[in-house]
Amino acid sequence: MPRSLLVLLLLVAVVAGSWLARSAMSRWRDLRAAQTYELAAEARPVLVRAGAAVLCLMCVSALGVAVLAGLRPGRVAVRQAVAAVGTERPAAAPPAPAPVEVLFSNVGRPAGGELLQGEVPGPDGRPRAVRVWLPAEYRQEPAARFPVVVVHSGTAGRTADQDLPDVFDGAASAVELGRARPFVLVAPEAPSGTGHPCDLVTAVPQAVADDQALRAAVGAVFRTRPAGPDGWAVLGVDDGAPCAAAAGLTRPDLYGAAAAVSGRYDGRALAAAAGEASAGTAPRLLLAAAKRDTDGLASAREVQTALRDAGARAEVRISDLVQDYSADREQLRLVRVAMQYLTEQLPKP
Repeated sequence: MPRSLLVLLLLVAVVAGSWLARSAMSRWRDLRAAQTYELAAEARPVLVRAGAAVLCLMCVSALGVAVLAGLRPGRVAVRQAVAAVGTERPAAAPPAPAPVEVLFSNVGRPAGGELLQGEVPGPDGRPRAVRVWLPAEYRQEPAARFPVVVVHSGTAGRTADQDLPDVFDGAASAVELGRARPFVLVAPEAPSGTGHPCDLVTAVPQAVADDQALRAAVGAVFRTRPAGPDGWAVLGVDDGAPCAAAAGLTRPDLYGAAAAVSGRYDGRALAAAAGEASAGTAPRLLLAAAKRDTDGLASAREVQTALRDAGARAEVRISDLVQDYSADREQLRLVRVAMQYLTEQLPKP
């Protein structure tokens, strides 16, 4: 209802209430005078007018609140900072989350970009840290909107960059070498209610740290592409790799592609979770490990085999070519490979 109509109704209620109150007072005086001279008089007209005046007062209060708050009568518009994550997968696309206002402050400038941190309430209502890394191109291209890579952590209560500080260097160097486009990296704090966050994501895909509240907060503050498979992807390194694999296989409605680096996986659990994913676009997943990481490559091939045996509609690629003189160098190059893969899989703007 337009604000002007609310104001008009408020004025009508004020005038009617004032008239009824004065009429009730006048009748009350007449009633007192009649009782003084022992004349017959009815109290009903006084009670009717007094009740109507009280009702008008209530209407005035309600309409006054509605006018001041700019709300529609009969509805209460509440701004929520977080949308609760349901325990069951919805049959249709989830509704758009309410606007989220989060203050992000600068905590560093790694890899030539800018690292910011804010707190976004989780599904349990508790604040959790969210770090956002903006590439150097973010400031250089003020009109551009950037795709997002959610970087999962495998350590409860920590963000991925706290375990892997060089993840930003890998992303930045991939752009410098012309192998990847600039991405905004989002590193949410892993759930602290379990010692194995990635097992939780595999068992309950709705438990991904990148929930509606986080996506809304990032979209409201930063120039990112709309949340969804056309503009968002997921990455996990080492202990966070199973989280990324599970999120990518089970939530293709959220991520256009997923990359898992140097992980150890439960192939059967991932295949079972992927088989329960809703029909639609086939998940796209990269499993990357260094050439000398025989255990990691064996685990990746087990996942590929389990998905194939289960008949899952997943497109899985394995990268086993990276080789360098140190584990740190190999990890840096593996992150480059992952960023290149995500760039290839997401549609160009």
